[in-house]
Amino acid sequence: MASLRMQSGIGSLVCLVLVGLTVLSGSGQQEFTNNFKYNNGQSIQPVYEGWSRTSDGYLMHFGYLNRNYEQRPSIPIGPNNRFEPGDPDRGQPTYFYNRTHRNLFTVAVPRDFGATTELVWTITVNGKTERAVGWLQPDWEIDPAGGASGGGNTSEEYVSNRPPSITVAAVSGARVGQAVTLSATASDDGLPKPRARGAVTVGQETPPTLVGPTDSPVNVPSIVSRETPPGATRPRGSNEAPPTNLSVRWMIWRGPAEARFAPASSLATSSQVTTQATFTVPGEYVVRAVASDTFLAHTSQVTVVVTR
Repeated sequence: MASLRMQSGIGSLVCLVLVGLTVLSGSGQQEFTNNFKYNNGQSIQPVYEGWSRTSDGYLMHFGYLNRNYEQRPSIPIGPNNRFEPGDPDRGQPTYFYNRTHRNLFTVAVPRDFGATTELVWTITVNGKTERAVGWLQPDWEIDPAGGASGGGNTSEEYVSNRPPSITVAAVSGARVGQAVTLSATASDDGLPKPRARGAVTVGQETPPTLVGPTDSPVNVPSIVSRETPPGATRPRGSNEAPPTNLSVRWMIWRGPAEARFAPASSLATSSQVTTQATFTVPGEYVVRAVASDTFLAHTSQVTVVVTR
């Protein structure tokens, strides 16, 4: 009898869990590998990634995690997006893309900042408040090039490498729904040198190939040649070295809404790099261009006033 009661209790618990999952999925949430993906309504977690030295002080590195898979909040500088103590505006973003974005910006502090002094970034959205607390903990000193990913690299290319430079030209006459050209001038020292990519893994070619057994039916397509046709882009994973490592990507740093960039990123095959930006909401935007040589990055920003 006790065994039957236990089985009945387990069955009831399973039913309750299933009902709960059904209710949650009906509210816009999706089950994913025993967890939930939230399209909206979740918090943004600011992240303190460590600090690095400069000639006259320190840089404190920050990024963020937007826990929403679709919602991209715009949170102006103020009570809901602030640093403390001191000036609440330390150059942080006010427009937040989905998911994780590491090592996005730095806050400079003086040499006498203090080993235990805290710098706190607070973000409140969807009724949830999250904080990142940073201080000069000795164990948190990182490589300014990119945190732990570059730490300890002593190769000649890495040591001699200098960050690329980039400058975005001023923009005027932007209107809602009309593409406007954004132009940047970028340059680099050529380090690290472009390297050939790894060979294409069999079965992962682009376009994909379908190879059947020797007695495959006649309706199974076959590809006679895997060579890239003239004028086409070589497949990802091609073992041909790219012409340059310098790339430029565009993003909204501050503003009331997102914008569409075409392209959003590209290799800088010449000193002039352009994209077409289309805004859907009027207002003042800060557009950021990020130039990267795969080791180091440098940013430039331009303010764009969009009218109807």
